[in-house]
Amino acid sequence: MYSPDDAERFVRLRRRREDNYRTAWRRDYGRVIHSPAFRRLQGKTQLFPGIESDFFRNRLTHSLEAAQIAKAIATRLNSTEKFLQDPKNKIEPDIAEIAALCHDLGHPPFGHNGEKALDECMKKYGGFEGNAQTLRILVRLEKRENISEHPTGIDDSGRDLRCGLNLTARVLASVLKYDNEIPFERKPCDALEKGYYQSERDVVQWVKQQVVARLDFGGKFKTVECQIMDIADDIAYSTYDLEDALKAKFFLPLDAIAASQEILEEVSQEVSKPGALGVRFTQHQVKEVLNGIFGGVARLPPGKKLAARRDLAAANVAYRTSLRLANDGHLRVEFSSELVRKFINAVRLKPNADAPALSQVYLVPGARMRVEVLKRFNFISLIMSPRLKVAEFRGGDIVKTIFEALADQSNDGHRLLPDDFRMVFERVEQHQRRRVICDFIAGMTDRYALEFYGRLKSENPQTIFKPL
Repeated sequence: MYSPDDAERFVRLRRRREDNYRTAWRRDYGRVIHSPAFRRLQGKTQLFPGIESDFFRNRLTHSLEAAQIAKAIATRLNSTEKFLQDPKNKIEPDIAEIAALCHDLGHPPFGHNGEKALDECMKKYGGFEGNAQTLRILVRLEKRENISEHPTGIDDSGRDLRCGLNLTARVLASVLKYDNEIPFERKPCDALEKGYYQSERDVVQWVKQQVVARLDFGGKFKTVECQIMDIADDIAYSTYDLEDALKAKFFLPLDAIAASQEILEEVSQEVSKPGALGVRFTQHQVKEVLNGIFGGVARLPPGKKLAARRDLAAANVAYRTSLRLANDGHLRVEFSSELVRKFINAVRLKPNADAPALSQVYLVPGARMRVEVLKRFNFISLIMSPRLKVAEFRGGDIVKTIFEALADQSNDGHRLLPDDFRMVFERVEQHQRRRVICDFIAGMTDRYALEFYGRLKSENPQTIFKPL
């Protein structure tokens, strides 16, 4: 499944001797783990803002959990799928792991609203999207290697010499989640578009050439490791965000069983979309799936129809049983671990003998249905809830305000940029300057974005001695 072309790097640099005790993939793993972009994930919100508690997951811990799940899926498929019993067809678990470690690098501060705000600011300049930004970080922004030595990575003619972490072709392919070039200019009313930026077109074309050579693979380009990462992300998101919500008592199993018609309808609509199950899924089916997941935790006592005077007692038993899962850490871990185990065991492979790198990885229908329902239910009932939505909503305004201040030419707003970004800004062409501002803001942690905003807008005195 792997060839020497897969291990090639976009730029061949011979400045230092590479140790031969590690594979190319393990070297890539080290480059990602030690990168500032990876460390900054600890300051980006997963479900609950980091200022609330250091117990809850952030983007960093989510990525680590997704990476473990991705590696487990790849390892299990290697041992259970007949096509992969042939050593030359085996999936490399390290690449699946690296893909999951990288998958959230491009997420801006304040989650989806931060992403939407940046995209609105960039509609006429190439757009913004988290997955596209992940690729850009890996191939341009990380300050590890340049094509040739230069203090800013941009030469005197404006040519971009940066090559980021300079990862291998197969690892870069594993983060190319959407095989779609985002148009440079879109209408203000256009929805956020997923894909990669025009600025990384050359890298994407090179990656495809390295991985599939001249094979006519048809359809969209998405490698087997990328598909594994995608499934692992869904599994981690749908189960561990739920575990955090249980701990915070934002949610009880009884809430799922007694979900309102409005929530059930929203979930059924989301699950029915092409990006999810792609078939009509009714409220009743959603309720059945939720009952199947949570019914054993918050089940009413068995027996015949209860008399009216006993209904309250029965409801009290169900409530206490449901509450116990939120209060008991052992039960929470057991509950989420069992869900993860079942989902991992439900992953299958559809081999592509002509292009093994593009073999299909999928969840069996029953498991996929449960993952999709749980994922959409979490999003609607938790992330879109008023308490979490208000924090995210404010974040969008903060991102726009910072962007507008930095892009304000009349006041030389770019001079607010840190030295390294300002030097790049001054060297690139005019139409690329907003991308530099976007890169800077997208890399911010939630706390840094709040602090930067405060130094721009707050009436309280702010120190001039702390570097930007």
